Amino acid sequence: MRHRSVADLMTPTAVTVRPDTPLKEIVRLFDEFDITAVCVVTEANHPLGVVSERDLVRRQADGGGASTAGELMTSPAVVARPEWSVVRAARVMDRHGVKRLPVVDEEGAVVGVLSRSDLVRLFLRRDHAIQEEIVEDVLTHTLRLPASAVNVEVADGVVTLSGVLPRRALGPVVMRLCGSVDGVAGVVDRLRYDD
Repeated sequence: MRHRSVADLMTPTAVTVRPDTPLKEIVRLFDEFDITAVCVVTEANHPLGVVSERDLVRRQADGGGASTAGELMTSPAVVARPEWSVVRAARVMDRHGVKRLPVVDEEGAVVGVLSRSDLVRLFLRRDHAIQEEIVEDVLTHTLRLPASAVNVEVADGVVTLSGVLPRRALGPVVMRLCGSVDGVAGVVDRLRYDD
């Protein structure tokens, strides 16, 4: 069982600008690509910061002044790596209060962007895919339970577990592992036990 990685969900092309990019060009890029932020990068494509709609609103509230990406950006850029789990990326977003993370490779160059909306897509996983992962990865592979021990039903991301487990101590483990599968919105426990 593995969580999806940042590489699985990120948009593989990030719209970037240079520090000297004018404000009007940034606004044009927002409109053209239907985005709410751009990453400000060096010549080597290393992130310096991010200019978001919030930065533009702040500029307006402050009475103007800043007119280039370098003057507008929030810096330093909070970044993610492609191999991170989406759980780790979501925690970094939450901790830093950001809506998107530029994704950088081993050399620190921008290779994509991960947004909150990309993370929300996890909850759009088909019920069948969630059920298959729970049966194959969690119950059979990880816990080595016979396929017939637990019945797994998934409806709108809510997993209902029924059947008989050999030991009561397995119940909390099964519940926790099933709840940690990407796309699971909740787990209903209807399990019984032999002991």
